[in-house]
Amino acid sequence: MAREEESTGRSWKTSRLDALRSEINSCRLCGLCNGRTNAVAGEGPEDARIFLLGEAPGAEEDRTGRPFVGRAGRILEDCLSSAGLERGQVFITNTVKCRPAKNRPPSSEEVKLCRKYLDAQLGIVKPSVIVTLGRVPLGLFIRSKRLGREPFRWDGYMVVPAYHPAAALHGIPNVRSSLTESLKLARSLSENGSSAITE
Repeated sequence: MAREEESTGRSWKTSRLDALRSEINSCRLCGLCNGRTNAVAGEGPEDARIFLLGEAPGAEEDRTGRPFVGRAGRILEDCLSSAGLERGQVFITNTVKCRPAKNRPPSSEEVKLCRKYLDAQLGIVKPSVIVTLGRVPLGLFIRSKRLGREPFRWDGYMVVPAYHPAAALHGIPNVRSSLTESLKLARSLSENGSSAITE
């Protein structure tokens, strides 16, 4: 394996992420596969320190097979830039990898069935910080889904609860500034660990 990776210039992480992407693309574990154009596995550096976790793909994501490329994605990129980050520095994916009809929230069963792909991605990338974008991904790590929670530790990761950027499209005030601050905190945590959290 080591010789093969050396000869192709591909790391084991890249190979495993590619294999996982292929598995996701052919997944038929739940009914979401019946209405998809493309599964959306996610994208980003194999060694990203920050892992952004959204809810589910939307229409543009289903069309292109890439996460956060619609209007919410543009807001996310603006907030990343304001936080001193670039999209190419972070790994971005969703709780479920296929678009629910009419952009409804994924069901608990759909989230449960898709969880193995998320766990595999975390195991490969091994980020130091997970930013949960909205209530659905936050619910994977804690029972309470209050977005006002402080960052917390979960299974060796720092988890930073944040607004989903789509909330800005629904007239919820201060979403952009709040998301930017959450991303700034995630950046500090990825660089400095828990010492970045001020009491």
